[in-house]
Amino acid sequence: MSNKKIVITGVTRGLGLAMATEFIKAGHTIAGIGRDQSQIQALTAQYPEHQFNVVDITDAIAVDTWKDSVVAKTGVPDIVINNAGVINANAPLWEVPNDEFSMVMDVNIKGVFHVIKSFVPAMSDNGGGVIINFSSGWGRSVAPDVAPYCASKWAIEGMSKALADELPAGMTCVALNPGVIHTEMLESCFGDQASQCIKPADWAGSAVSTVLGITGKDNGSSLTV
Repeated sequence: MSNKKIVITGVTRGLGLAMATEFIKAGHTIAGIGRDQSQIQALTAQYPEHQFNVVDITDAIAVDTWKDSVVAKTGVPDIVINNAGVINANAPLWEVPNDEFSMVMDVNIKGVFHVIKSFVPAMSDNGGGVIINFSSGWGRSVAPDVAPYCASKWAIEGMSKALADELPAGMTCVALNPGVIHTEMLESCFGDQASQCIKPADWAGSAVSTVLGITGKDNGSSLTV
């Protein structure tokens, strides 16, 4: 496939890092963000021809400033992957601290909204593109002790489908369930059992193939790697 300009949030670890590495191997150009300054510096040193920045996706102004930087340096993206996400510590809903509930909603829903709001106009003006919002199996089912996370991913499913109906011609939006992958987030839920699941680096090949295969016919779909 021809070189694609790809934006990825949550690029410093887990699925985001694995995807970025695989996309770069395949010859695509990455603009990624994360919260870990040292990891962003390491990625910049390793891949100087790509763009990595520390950005808080809960800050709408910071996201829009970053978008301007991406468009100026890397160009308008062909694909935006809203991968960044957090999960609450295992607990019944009524025992979840208020600030922890707010954090899950701010990152998993409002952060995705901020990225969409910033990039869609530029992508539309440029002729189109694909928005991929990472969902979860828990965006289509539920489990005890992770109600805030489930709520956020069910919201992503609904928001993605509504956005798909609103987007101008040439643009596509899907919700993508990555499957059950051995990440720090999964360890927080499953403990040692998480190690029995596929590693991000082994998963990334299938994920990248799925992402690059998304077209207009998939608009509004709930997909799974």
